[in-house]
Amino acid sequence: MFVHLTVVFRKPSTNHRHKLSEDEMKMTRLSATLLRRVAAATILAAIALSAIAGISVAGGAEGRSNGAQADDGKLRIIAFGAHPDDCELSVGGTGAMWAAKGHHVKFVSVTNGDIGHWREAGGPLAMRRTAEVEQASKMLGTTVEVLDNHDGELMPTLENRRAIIRLIRQWKADIVFSPRPNDYHPDHRYTGILVQDAAYMVTVPFICPETPPLKNNPVFMYYTDRFMKPNPSQPDIAVSIDAMMDKKLDALAVMESQFLEGGANGHEGFMPKNAEERTKRVAGVRRGHAKRNSDLADRFRNVLKEWYGDEAGAKVRYAEAFEICEYGRRPEKAELKRLFPFFQ
Repeated sequence: MFVHLTVVFRKPSTNHRHKLSEDEMKMTRLSATLLRRVAAATILAAIALSAIAGISVAGGAEGRSNGAQADDGKLRIIAFGAHPDDCELSVGGTGAMWAAKGHHVKFVSVTNGDIGHWREAGGPLAMRRTAEVEQASKMLGTTVEVLDNHDGELMPTLENRRAIIRLIRQWKADIVFSPRPNDYHPDHRYTGILVQDAAYMVTVPFICPETPPLKNNPVFMYYTDRFMKPNPSQPDIAVSIDAMMDKKLDALAVMESQFLEGGANGHEGFMPKNAEERTKRVAGVRRGHAKRNSDLADRFRNVLKEWYGDEAGAKVRYAEAFEICEYGRRPEKAELKRLFPFFQ
């Protein structure tokens, strides 16, 4: 469905031979007001019709495909990260678990990562990193999108907020993930702020009116981190990713620009000189990623036991954990179990 509406308002010409009377001027202003109201009503009607059809107004193929999937009874999860690799690091295991159950999972990188390497930059690096996350996405069973914002230059502008609002609405998200807005990297901080600012606004019809608003505010959640000020991470849920840890490590391994080669803070010494050095380097990177998730399981062992019980929670080797953002819907434990269908 495509709805196109053009309303043109013209001021009376100052060179017109007939000078408008005060009553005529009032009628002109009244007519303009009525036209605006008609235009607004038409837009709302178009939104309602497109919602019934399950697509966005002028939404194109992406809007149609998202709408076609939206009513299949499966969960819809969208995760935002600042760079191509952030979502995979923070929610890659849990995302793969949702995908394995047939739920719809989308990872969004809010920048294109075009300065995230010690030797390469610009368009070629952005294309390389996009290809890496696309390959990782196929391995995890997720969908991925990389926005064309420059790495290191992300700002919490109204334009970027609108882009986030549209993405959440188009995906018809049940859960939205983002970093917390206190972090060492400005892109991480501003990704968190942009997603926070989209919370609630995704339900307001007259912002981004071309994309139908959500009827219910999704559950917004933060990834956990190690920053302590102004407040430390306090996860509301922790998920065992033992069954998906190898798949997550395999997906991270294809992001060689970031992990094998060291990303923005790498150097020539990271580059393997032969097959033996490469094997050792790959194994070392893999151990480092595994330790990250095993440390998280140990750090939040009490949360794992709360969800899995003492005996099962004590046995979890690798975990991902998430904190509820107060700006989204505040689910009770029963709803969290429905949204995270991984607990017996």
